[in-house]
Amino acid sequence: MRILLVNKYFYRKGGAETYFFALAEGLKALGHEVAFFSMRHPNNEPSYWSKYFVSEKDYVGKISAFQQAKEAATLVYSFESKRQFEALLEEFKPDVIHMNNVHRQLTLSIVDAPYLKKHHVPVVYTAHDYILLCPAYTMVDGHGKVCDRCLDRRFLHAVENTCVKGSKVKSGLAFLEAEFLKRHHSYDKIDKIIAPSEFMKSKLDEGGYAGRTVAMQNFLTESQMAMARKVMNTGKFDTVEPYFLFFGRLSREKGILTLVEAFLQAVGLRPLSGGAVPQSGTEGGWTIPANWKLHIVGDGPERATIENLVRQAGPEAESRIKLLGYKTGEDLQREVGNARFSVLCSEWRENMPYSGLESLAAQTPVIGANIGGIPEFVVEGKTGFRFESGNTEALAGTLMKSASVMSEEYQSMQVACAEYVERHCQQEDYVERLIKSYRELLD
Repeated sequence: MRILLVNKYFYRKGGAETYFFALAEGLKALGHEVAFFSMRHPNNEPSYWSKYFVSEKDYVGKISAFQQAKEAATLVYSFESKRQFEALLEEFKPDVIHMNNVHRQLTLSIVDAPYLKKHHVPVVYTAHDYILLCPAYTMVDGHGKVCDRCLDRRFLHAVENTCVKGSKVKSGLAFLEAEFLKRHHSYDKIDKIIAPSEFMKSKLDEGGYAGRTVAMQNFLTESQMAMARKVMNTGKFDTVEPYFLFFGRLSREKGILTLVEAFLQAVGLRPLSGGAVPQSGTEGGWTIPANWKLHIVGDGPERATIENLVRQAGPEAESRIKLLGYKTGEDLQREVGNARFSVLCSEWRENMPYSGLESLAAQTPVIGANIGGIPEFVVEGKTGFRFESGNTEALAGTLMKSASVMSEEYQSMQVACAEYVERHCQQEDYVERLIKSYRELLD
């Protein structure tokens, strides 16, 4: 089968690109032919198909106001993308189109390519965020609150609540994009929508896409599994000083500020609101032992705020909270493998984050916020512990409960992590199921 994979970035930028390249690897491993459509960029992987890639678009970088205005004209509909896509289709002649992140840089103009209508090529779309439902992508309003308003498909809510980066102008542009795609029936040209979590599928169904959605949890590649086996440390309970690990973008919606405050409370460097004691599952309001630390890997807009919080908390906080900067590859995975617990403290409806699956593969249990798709792989007391998203006291209590886990219980959790990955995260199983979906569409 010939499959054309589409994604606006052709380098490993985030979770969507992790999935995109992993999917290509899995399809090729089963003997299928794969071509690519994307945007040109200096960081791109090499590809024969790059001759069809569209020119680079930058809507947020340091470019002139004139250039921003010029490029914003193609934000909703790109005739260049449609033209280049048509040329690629004529050469590759795909059996299936599989789109990933395409909005803004590529746009849904590509589904208007004449070749698709003439040859009835089915279109599949993997939803990596909530753009089909929410102009701001995240289903979080301008006040930082989880929001379902736009499920009624009245996208003016995004302007009324200043949902995009606190800007009326940016919210207005997002509204215009969503309204155009609705009136142009762009999403009606997608035959199958893959949701990486049952939660996302439920929201897509609620938002008007029922009948076209299927839940398929993200998978891990053979290379990711091999790396996990290399870095896992089944004896870390006795050999490594214990630490909680956050790795990812240091941004407010990821809950990183809540985590720092919760850790400071759990180690006794911040008072609990109202003098309350977090529910740690132990006697009294004890604190986490002095050898426990918090490692923060990554970078982002909240880094300076975190540094200020730590500095204000004093020398002990500075010795126990380590900002380790951006890491990749084996350096990052070693951090994951040696961590006692990794923490997913998101305050938006996180879908099916690879950071969580990679933690389980390395037999590192996860402390996860009870939001979005996270509860689907954080099984309470087995693969980790859950807490109420955005609740500092609840997270502090969960950190304390996690720090009290003894060796035998922890080893059982490691076994549960390995069993979960074996059952749910196999690349070949995912790709075979996907191919079956492709064939059903072709039939």
